Amino acid sequence: MVKEIERSGIPVVHICTVVPISLTVGANRIVPAIAIPHPLGDADLSKEDEYKVRMNIVKKSLEALTIDVTEQTVFEL
Repeated sequence: MVKEIERSGIPVVHICTVVPISLTVGANRIVPAIAIPHPLGDADLSKEDEYKVRMNIVKKSLEALTIDVTEQTVFEL
């Protein structure tokens, strides 16, 4: 689905826990997530620290939307 949305001219960021799968399906902008059961957080952290982790992922994803890419790009946190 990511590729079809991109084809229509809308940039997409794929936040994922398994980067090789995103690369295989052809996502252009990839932001790694934390873990499969908690992709946008870490249940072992305090609420404050988990919030920081989530904000970091969301900010990186928004930043990735503003960058033109010509090939698959993984945006490390």
